[in-house]
Amino acid sequence: VQLVESGGGSVQAGGSLRLSCVVSGSTNRDCMGWFRQAQGKEREGVAGIDSDGRTYYSDTVRGRFTLSRDNAKNTLYLQMNSLKPEDTAMYYCAAEARRCLLADQWTYWGQGTQVTVS
Repeated sequence: VQLVESGGGSVQAGGSLRLSCVVSGSTNRDCMGWFRQAQGKEREGVAGIDSDGRTYYSDTVRGRFTLSRDNAKNTLYLQMNSLKPEDTAMYYCAAEARRCLLADQWTYWGQGTQVTVS
Protein backbone atom coordinates (compact mmCIF):
# COMPACT_ATOMS: atom_id res chain seq x y z
CA VAL A 1 0.00 0.00 0.00
CA GLN A 2 1.33 3.41 -0.93
CA LEU A 3 -0.06 6.86 -0.23
CA VAL A 4 1.58 9.77 -2.04
CA GLU A 5 0.71 13.35 -1.14
CA SER A 6 1.30 16.38 -3.32
CA GLY A 7 0.16 19.96 -3.65
CA GLY A 8 1.92 21.57 -0.73
CA GLY A 9 3.80 24.83 -1.04
CA SER A 10 4.20 28.34 0.29
CA VAL A 11 1.33 30.79 0.23
CA GLN A 12 0.42 34.06 1.84
CA ALA A 13 -2.22 34.25 4.55
CA GLY A 14 -5.67 34.19 3.04
CA GLY A 15 -4.56 32.09 0.11
CA SER A 16 -5.56 28.60 -0.95
CA LEU A 17 -3.95 25.27 -1.71
CA ARG A 18 -5.32 21.89 -2.74
CA LEU A 19 -3.57 18.79 -1.48
CA SER A 20 -3.89 15.45 -3.23
CA CYS A 21 -3.22 11.93 -1.99
CA VAL A 22 -3.04 9.09 -4.48
CA VAL A 23 -3.60 5.64 -3.02
CA SER A 24 -2.28 2.46 -4.57
CA GLY A 25 -2.24 -1.13 -3.44
CA SER A 26 -4.73 -3.26 -1.61
CA THR A 27 -6.34 -1.21 1.12
CA ASN A 28 -9.79 -0.24 2.21
CA ARG A 29 -10.09 3.25 0.81
CA ASP A 30 -13.45 3.85 2.43
CA CYS A 31 -11.89 5.40 5.52
CA MET A 32 -9.29 8.07 4.89
CA GLY A 33 -8.06 11.17 6.61
CA TRP A 34 -5.74 14.14 6.60
CA PHE A 35 -3.43 14.97 9.48
CA ARG A 36 -0.80 17.61 10.09
CA GLN A 37 2.19 18.14 12.30
CA ALA A 38 3.74 21.50 12.92
CA GLN A 39 7.35 21.72 13.98
CA GLY A 40 7.67 21.02 17.68
CA LYS A 41 4.03 20.03 18.04
CA GLU A 42 2.09 16.79 18.16
CA ARG A 43 0.34 15.47 15.09
CA GLU A 44 -3.31 16.47 14.87
CA GLY A 45 -6.23 15.22 12.87
CA VAL A 46 -7.57 17.67 10.30
CA ALA A 47 -10.32 15.94 8.36
CA GLY A 48 -11.68 12.50 7.59
CA ILE A 49 -14.14 10.69 5.39
CA ASP A 50 -15.90 7.44 6.21
CA SER A 51 -17.38 4.59 4.20
CA ASP A 52 -20.69 6.44 3.83
CA GLY A 53 -18.94 9.46 2.40
CA ARG A 54 -19.52 11.54 5.49
CA THR A 55 -16.82 14.10 6.13
CA TYR A 56 -15.74 15.54 9.46
CA TYR A 57 -13.29 18.22 10.43
CA SER A 58 -11.36 19.51 13.37
CA ASP A 59 -12.66 22.71 14.89
CA THR A 60 -9.57 24.58 13.74
CA VAL A 61 -10.25 24.01 10.03
CA ARG A 62 -14.03 23.57 9.80
CA GLY A 63 -15.49 26.02 7.34
CA ARG A 64 -12.14 26.64 5.64
CA PHE A 65 -11.03 23.16 4.52
CA THR A 66 -12.98 20.71 2.38
CA LEU A 67 -12.17 17.04 2.01
CA SER A 68 -13.27 15.10 -1.05
CA ARG A 69 -12.32 11.97 -2.91
CA ASP A 70 -12.42 10.67 -6.44
CA ASN A 71 -12.76 6.91 -6.26
CA ALA A 72 -12.14 6.49 -9.98
CA LYS A 73 -8.75 8.15 -9.55
CA ASN A 74 -8.01 6.60 -6.14
CA THR A 75 -7.33 10.12 -4.94
CA LEU A 76 -8.19 12.04 -1.77
CA TYR A 77 -8.19 15.82 -1.82
CA LEU A 78 -8.01 18.56 0.78
CA GLN A 79 -9.03 21.99 -0.44
CA MET A 80 -7.65 24.57 1.96
CA ASN A 81 -8.97 28.12 1.80
CA SER A 82 -8.42 31.19 3.95
CA LEU A 83 -5.11 29.80 5.08
CA LYS A 84 -3.55 31.14 8.23
CA PRO A 85 0.07 31.10 9.45
CA GLU A 86 -0.98 28.58 12.10
CA ASP A 87 -1.89 26.14 9.32
CA THR A 88 1.81 25.80 8.57
CA ALA A 89 2.70 22.12 8.98
CA MET A 90 3.59 18.90 7.25
CA TYR A 91 0.35 17.40 6.00
CA TYR A 92 -0.14 13.64 5.81
CA CYS A 93 -2.90 11.48 4.43
CA ALA A 94 -3.77 8.19 6.07
CA ALA A 95 -5.96 5.19 5.37
CA GLU A 96 -7.78 2.60 7.46
CA ALA A 97 -8.80 3.14 11.04
CA ARG A 98 -11.02 0.86 13.10
CA ARG A 99 -13.72 3.43 13.84
CA CYS A 100 -12.63 5.90 11.17
CA LEU A 101 -12.14 8.59 13.75
CA LEU A 102 -9.30 11.08 13.73
CA ALA A 103 -8.34 9.91 17.21
CA ASP A 104 -7.98 6.29 16.08
CA GLN A 105 -4.79 4.46 15.19
CA TRP A 106 -4.43 4.66 11.41
CA THR A 107 -2.77 1.89 9.48
CA TYR A 108 -1.24 3.46 6.38
CA TRP A 109 0.47 6.82 6.03
CA GLY A 110 1.95 8.91 3.26
CA GLN A 111 5.30 10.68 3.42
CA GLY A 112 3.77 14.13 3.81
CA THR A 113 3.70 17.41 1.94
CA GLN A 114 4.80 20.70 3.48
CA VAL A 115 2.44 23.66 3.70
CA THR A 116 3.87 27.03 4.71
CA VAL A 117 1.65 30.07 5.24
CA SER A 118 3.23 33.46 5.80
